[in-house]
Amino acid sequence: MQLKPTYGMLAKLALVSAVLASSPALAESYPEANTLVPEGMQRYVASAFPDRIILLPGQHAATEQRLSWRTNTAVERSLVQLTVAQNTPGLHLTAHEVEGEWRLGESENGQAHHHAAVLSDLKPDTLYAYRVMGQDTWSEWFQFKTPKASFSPSTVLYFGDAQNAVLSHYARTVREAIRRTPHAEVMLYAGDLVNSRYGVLDDEWGEWFEATGWMGASMMQVPVTGNHEFIEDEQEVRHLVSAWPLQFNLPTNGPEGLQDTVYFTDYQGVRYIALDSTQAVQSVDSARLQGEWLKQVLADNPNQWTVVIQHHPMFSVSLGRDNPILRQYWQSVFEEFGVDIVLQGHDHTYGRSMANEQGPVYVVSVAGPKMYLVSENAEQHMLRNAEDVQLFQHLTFTEQSLEYRAYTVTGELYDGFNLHQQAEGANRVESIDLDGAEIRCQNPAPVRATRCWNGTELIHAPVGVK
Repeated sequence: MQLKPTYGMLAKLALVSAVLASSPALAESYPEANTLVPEGMQRYVASAFPDRIILLPGQHAATEQRLSWRTNTAVERSLVQLTVAQNTPGLHLTAHEVEGEWRLGESENGQAHHHAAVLSDLKPDTLYAYRVMGQDTWSEWFQFKTPKASFSPSTVLYFGDAQNAVLSHYARTVREAIRRTPHAEVMLYAGDLVNSRYGVLDDEWGEWFEATGWMGASMMQVPVTGNHEFIEDEQEVRHLVSAWPLQFNLPTNGPEGLQDTVYFTDYQGVRYIALDSTQAVQSVDSARLQGEWLKQVLADNPNQWTVVIQHHPMFSVSLGRDNPILRQYWQSVFEEFGVDIVLQGHDHTYGRSMANEQGPVYVVSVAGPKMYLVSENAEQHMLRNAEDVQLFQHLTFTEQSLEYRAYTVTGELYDGFNLHQQAEGANRVESIDLDGAEIRCQNPAPVRATRCWNGTELIHAPVGVK
């Protein structure tokens, strides 16, 4: 399936541009902000108390998990206490110590030590408790459960871009997701966790970790980079922001040169593969390299299900966007090796592909407040679309079927299907009955021809003013 620009798309752009030009109300603007931190104030300075604690996967999640956290520079030891969880509060009596390492990071919030540790030789299907050391203090005790060694049903959450006004607006999405799906075990992120491309806007990262809260330290997190996790140099070449490897201690099983951003992990019979579409769309060499690596990872895959997470869509949903290089180097690999579903972001809209005779289901979603407009191509070729709605998705894997549900930030079912694996041939997609029409932009004064909301205008927008 290949989407191409149409006259309908161009007409839609022209119409919105004309409305923008002719309406004085649309020219109004308010002070823009991307965080709740007022200019000149500091909220996210590293301290004696460990923060930004996050649980990340090893290649085999049943036996290895990874940790990252942050402290001030006085803490020069990266120490974890780990034990099998017990009912007694005397967790320290059975805990053992795991030593990690730290690296120095610097931002507008000053210097910090970013710590990383690997929890190896874990027992499958076991509840663990851990805490990390600060300056003459410790974090609270967190608990996590390792997956079973072989297939067993599991439920995961998937989020599109957070990016803008993360604590102000995105936070309610992730919190509603866990309220509605408290039994979820894994959280997947399709890139653009924050907005900054400069690598030093630490307040945005502070808000992302605050929005995620204790969930990030207790549920396995699977993040993927988006274009906003990269810096553009004078030649417009993108480079990964320093904050990414400092804060995400991920598996290093990706291709050479991409081991900070490309990886896979096996969790209870599901293989999750994280791709770096940002580098792929700017470099044929990167797209080809990841495609070749994919073949190896998919050819040697003992799992029941395969999920790919990437930022840029294989088939774009929003106006004026297209990523043909991904189709050239990745689509045939997905189809040849039976990838089941591809979870994506970037377009700040929602779209789900129609059932294909071969190949995976493709989904694009958005969790934060930046909202774009759906293209006419997507209206014609996608089974379900949306504008102007924050969403989260949960996926439940059983031995022969995958249940996919997309919910709005207020907890209403917006889309869903069941994917059934067949003994031979492609998966069978079973749609479910849905109430309600597709959602479209409700902003009476969009600021761009292709956007419903920027996201940065929402924090200080006066109440009731268009």
